[in-house]
Formats: sequence, C-alpha cells, structure tokens
Amino acid sequence: RPILQLVKVKKQLFASVQLFSPPPPPCSCLNTDEIDYDKFYETVQTLFGPEVKDQDVKTFFRKISNNPDGRIEWCEIFGYFIVEGDALASQLDEENMVFLVSRRQRITKAGVKRRDVIKCIAKVPQLDFMVTASQKGTLTIFNSQMRVLTSTNIADSSWVTGCDYLTQLKRVVAVTERTVIVWDYKSQGSCQENCFIIKPMEHCLLCVSTVNLGDQLAKDDILMGDDGGHVNLFTMTSDDFGLKQSKAKKKSQLQILDSRKFKNIKRKLHDDWVVKVKFISALNCFGSCSLDSVHSFVLDDLKRLEDTM
Repeated sequence: RPILQLVKVKKQLFASVQLFSPPPPPCSCLNTDEIDYDKFYETVQTLFGPEVKDQDVKTFFRKISNNPDGRIEWCEIFGYFIVEGDALASQLDEENMVFLVSRRQRITKAGVKRRDVIKCIAKVPQLDFMVTASQKGTLTIFNSQMRVLTSTNIADSSWVTGCDYLTQLKRVVAVTERTVIVWDYKSQGSCQENCFIIKPMEHCLLCVSTVNLGDQLAKDDILMGDDGGHVNLFTMTSDDFGLKQSKAKKKSQLQILDSRKFKNIKRKLHDDWVVKVKFISALNCFGSCSLDSVHSFVLDDLKRLEDTM
C-alpha cells in the first residue's frame, strides 16, 4: 500500500505541475517565464495537504525557480508517503532516520512523511573521528567505533551541501546554499547549539574542503565551489569568532557574522557548477570538478586563485 500510494501521488504531481521533466509544463502556474508562487503553493497544498510546512514549500520553490529546467528527484521533495496504521509502517519507520547506529540509539528522527539524507562525510584521521552532515542541517561526530560523540541541528532553511573539519580552529565547518556554518562541537550541555552563521554568500555554495598547510596558527583556509563556476578561498581566524574570550562570556546561541568582513579570494575556473573541490596536501595543490564539458577538472596551486590574468 505505501508503494502504491507513492506511485499514485507521484503521478498526480506529474500531471499537475510537471516538476520532474525538462520540457515546459502545461500547468498554467508554470507557463510563464517566472513561476507564480501563489499558484505553486496552492497546487502543493491540494496534492499534499496542510501537513507540508510553508518553509519547505518556499525552499523547494526557490530551487525550482533557480533552475527550472533541471531534473528533480522524487526523494528531494517530500520523501516517502506512508499510510498511518499500515502494517508496514512500523517496519519502514526505522528508515525515516538520518543515520541508524543501532536499535537503541538514533541521531534524529524525521516526520512520518519525510526523511533526511546524509550529504557529506568527512574523516578526521588525526582525531580518529568522522563528521557527517545531513541535507536538513544535522551535524554529527562519530568515533572510530561508529558511536555518536555529539550532534546538533542547524536552524537554516537552506539545504546543507558539504562539511569538513577546521584543524587549527578545532571546529566543524559546513556550507549551505547561502551560508557558511562554524560549529563548536566541544561545547557541553546547552552550549551544544553554539554555532556561527556567516552570510550572505553571493553564489549558491555546493562543496567545501579545508586547506591543511600545517604552518598556520589560529587560522584556517577553506575552499568552496559554487554554482557560478567559482572556486573560493575563504580565510577564518580565531579573532573572527572571538574564540579567545573567556568561557563565561560565551553565549549558547546562533551568532550571525557578516561575510564581507572575511577574506575571500574568488576565481571563476569553470563555466558550470563546481560540484567537488579538494585540497591535496601531498601535492600541495587543489583540485576542482565541474559539470563544465570543456573544463571539467582543474588541478593547480592555490596561487592560481589569486592570479587574475
């Protein structure tokens, strides 16, 4: 029954708004160059009911508006729909988790009609643990035995696209479509939500990688790829976050920082989205991968980003 209902609702969505196929849809709300949000919202409410949150509709609407010809997978929208009280509901309920460690331990559990997915996994060999980031903003640290050390949820409407570890600042960094997040994972108790949100960013961020040079103190550089074909070299220091202040003065809340106050070197290396960027310590250079059919891969020194020629 859940599978049959999924197929039925999916067909309704295809017939009503045609969000999954590149050709122009027949629906009146999508016939014009710009999608009418009110009609889009009304259509979603008609199909899925009031259970769909307004914030989720806005997020998905923005993704379609930014790339109306792009293909959208079903799991990216609202997850799987399950009839409450179904015999298989209890069995499938365990699949609606961000990450299943055991039957007794869970990081977080999504709603009945939605589920989260892991977008990025970053291994930190020097500390023998691993960082994961889910699409909807759950950051988690596992030890080598896959036990959860700590976890937090980021209150951001944009989807998380990547994560890594800041070796000098000893913080976790994650990027969403429009922000950079720095999480103090070592905070205890209520301080677990102690995060810095750096925004706004000019382009949609798609990936991140820490630059491990080994000769920097109280400073970390990160590489970020965006949907404009740029590779960004973003610098953060302990002074930017006030990490030298006493613990008594720290506040257990999200703190917003202006991205314009940070050093950011940006260069356009591709003519399409930069989907992966990585600093390779053994070569002392970076690599960036793109959907660009002409320049799909660039391997070069960091100084290349500062070269405007």
